[in-house]
Amino acid sequence: MTLPAAPFSAAEIQSEGIKPQEYDEIVRRLGRHPNKAELGMFGVMWSEHCCYKNSRPLLKNFPTEGKRVLVGPGENAGVVDLGDGIRLAFKIESHNHPSAVEPFQGAATGVGGILRDIFTMGARPIAVLNSLRFGSLDDAKTRRLFSGVVAGISHYGNCVGVPTVGGEVYFDRAYSGNPLVNAMALGLMETPEIVKSGAKGIGNPVLYVGSTTGRDGMGGASFASAELSAESIDDRPAVQVGDPFLEKSLIEACLEAFKTGAVVAAQDMGAAGLTCSTAEMAAKGGVGILLDLDKIPARETGMVPYEYLLSESQERMLFVAEKGREQELIDIFHKWELQAVVAGEVIAESIVRIMFKGEVAAEVPATALSDDTPIYEHKLMETPPDYAQEAWAWKPESLPEATYEGVHGMTWNQVLLKLLDTPTIASKRWVYRQYDHQVQNNTVTFPGGADAAVIRVRALATATDKATFSHPATMRGVAATTDCNPRYVYLNPYEGAKMAVAEAARNLSCVGAKPIAVTDNLNFGSPEKPIGYWQLANACTGISEACREFDTPVTGGNVSLYNETLDDKGVPTPIYPTPVIGMVGIVEDIRKTVGQGFKTLGDRIYLLGYSSDAHGPAISFGGSEYLMMIQQLVAGQPPVVDFVLERSVQQVCRDGIRRGVIQSAHDSSEGGLAVALSECCIGGNLGASVELVSSGHCLDYALFAEGGARIIVSVSPSHQADWETHLESQLQGHWELIGTVQGDALQINIQEHQVINTTVNEMTQAWSEAIDRRMAV
Repeated sequence: MTLPAAPFSAAEIQSEGIKPQEYDEIVRRLGRHPNKAELGMFGVMWSEHCCYKNSRPLLKNFPTEGKRVLVGPGENAGVVDLGDGIRLAFKIESHNHPSAVEPFQGAATGVGGILRDIFTMGARPIAVLNSLRFGSLDDAKTRRLFSGVVAGISHYGNCVGVPTVGGEVYFDRAYSGNPLVNAMALGLMETPEIVKSGAKGIGNPVLYVGSTTGRDGMGGASFASAELSAESIDDRPAVQVGDPFLEKSLIEACLEAFKTGAVVAAQDMGAAGLTCSTAEMAAKGGVGILLDLDKIPARETGMVPYEYLLSESQERMLFVAEKGREQELIDIFHKWELQAVVAGEVIAESIVRIMFKGEVAAEVPATALSDDTPIYEHKLMETPPDYAQEAWAWKPESLPEATYEGVHGMTWNQVLLKLLDTPTIASKRWVYRQYDHQVQNNTVTFPGGADAAVIRVRALATATDKATFSHPATMRGVAATTDCNPRYVYLNPYEGAKMAVAEAARNLSCVGAKPIAVTDNLNFGSPEKPIGYWQLANACTGISEACREFDTPVTGGNVSLYNETLDDKGVPTPIYPTPVIGMVGIVEDIRKTVGQGFKTLGDRIYLLGYSSDAHGPAISFGGSEYLMMIQQLVAGQPPVVDFVLERSVQQVCRDGIRRGVIQSAHDSSEGGLAVALSECCIGGNLGASVELVSSGHCLDYALFAEGGARIIVSVSPSHQADWETHLESQLQGHWELIGTVQGDALQINIQEHQVINTTVNEMTQAWSEAIDRRMAV
């Protein structure tokens, strides 16, 4: 059968994000040309943001099963078992492109979206973390983006009543025009059964719940799957507008509705709005959905099916209810002053049928939109790209000669203070002082005070409602962190991604938490470019291997591709590949968790893991802050993960915290040992006397080289003998007694030469004022 000519021009098809060959496939599946509404539906559902067409083959290699995993990838959020009937839902999502165009609303709605993923499962949100990347704060545009994003996150989180308890912020020119805004949320299950999204029951009513539908966020999924350009500022309509107060009502109403048992399935309307929610619910349930757009509450007049279906207006949900109980649910939502209407029904045909003004406006097979989407497997480069090989050729011998007095015309005191003044290393108080991190009264560790956030879980755990405060479950906590050093991943995606997982696990261990599961956010450039796919594929391999080594299955996450920034010549340049690892762990007794600051004068300071004398490949200058500061270079091989030692060091740290022996714990990461020791001093407002070993290697290696499997802990001298016996039995020499907590200055000696002697006040001033000073310009 010969079809008439396409009713759309090539430009119209391309504007929906659809490739020519994809349009041909749409025609083949439908047996006809799509209409405008159907073309838009395919455009958003076949975007990378919704169907992962360039990354799905790589994601299949992630470990997704484990003894604590209750829900893995495929639902709105992963769910894990914390023990004693306590179940945790958690997930991370990105809102990168919207935040680049409209930073306040882009970031705010990113928080709103991830919270909906959590409570749609039947869980009450208990915490938010964020992982942020920006360009240099010396740039006025970056300062505007940074300020807007932080304000958006704080506005939404504070108003909705969910604490923002942690995260990370990096600054690098690689993100100048394309900031990364990744939001992670956690929630405790309140419903007896986990709420799933697959529609069931022919004839069951479909309820539309929440805010009205407008034209905001039009085509947001396709927008998020395209490369940013100088013209992207015109895409402000693709950025949604959020209402955190309405979302607060939606949380309470949804949780109340779920507890009735009348909800068969639920799906929030995020990317692709009504199109995605109807298609995914139908496909997962093996049924179809009929939806009448005339029943959808609209906030604007004259809207057409294309606009209804692609709108990404916020705070909206789709429910499948038990037939005959829909009014019971509607009454609950009306009590909370929310819109709630029966807008359709579950049908036997596996299609999404859209009605408008009494006629069929769109009719598409559900699986064609959701499951049976295009998949692209790209050819992997046989050899690493030139940029990587050139970077790997760099040798530490090219660094300026380091003497006991200093390097490059600076004393070691000056080098340390300059590193502490680096925004990536410096205090993020400018950020977190805008967040309410204590609302709900379950925050155990505060931002900046520990290597991971710890939240008490007993207050919301239905299984322990009758438990006394002496019951172990009432002292249980969950720890959470987000981690990734993008320079490491840029230099070696495989090793850098492994290190991201290792550091996340190490940060959890530093607060006494046992890592149990991961959610990941893969932020990369274009996979259609050979280098971009090489970075993505190798990073996924590294994540997969590391998650198996730490027994932390991946329960879900997000992929954000086509992240590019314009260089000084206006040429699109990909961001650093940034696979952010969100990891959660169990704290058995929150009373024993520790922070990173030294606690008591006279405590002994130990370095667990690689010694201060260690060097390559596990301890390296590759991708380090020191190398960037001294030579303005991103070069070398990043540190290689030693899984055996890493697991041993983390286990020893957790054991020491559990036994009440360890007073403080902090991992050595950006800036190396000297910076980590400074942060311990600043955190406790106490000095330290430290002796490091160099034994012929470069002095700067001992001070500033970076790598994994290193944790600085402080221990009371009363535990010293037993502790050292335990260390030797568990770490077989991979530990050092390096100093004592004393005085009001950090003094570091190497081979009996004092190389650093700076007061805690001097370090605190450099560290705490770095971002404030730059933002005051």
